[in-house]
Amino acid sequence: MARYRKKPVEIEARQLTPETVHDIKQWVGASARIHTDGVPLGAPVKLAIHTLEGVMLADFGDFIIQGVQGEFYPCREDIFRATYEAVTG
Repeated sequence: MARYRKKPVEIEARQLTPETVHDIKQWVGASARIHTDGVPLGAPVKLAIHTLEGVMLADFGDFIIQGVQGEFYPCREDIFRATYEAVTG
């Protein structure tokens, strides 16, 4: 069986928090909306993002990634931190 390594690619990402939700919604644009359907009153909202694979819901703490083709998608914080490192310089 062949083995493969992910190519080193720089991406832009922002972490979704109560303080950043509106800025991220503006950054993502028309493909994102605040999702409150079925969310209990007072519970954290979710951000619904239209991705290449369909609509995905992002929770606070998730990272929103802009991919190499300009697409947006959420990534859980633990997966993000295991996969990406900060670019310096």
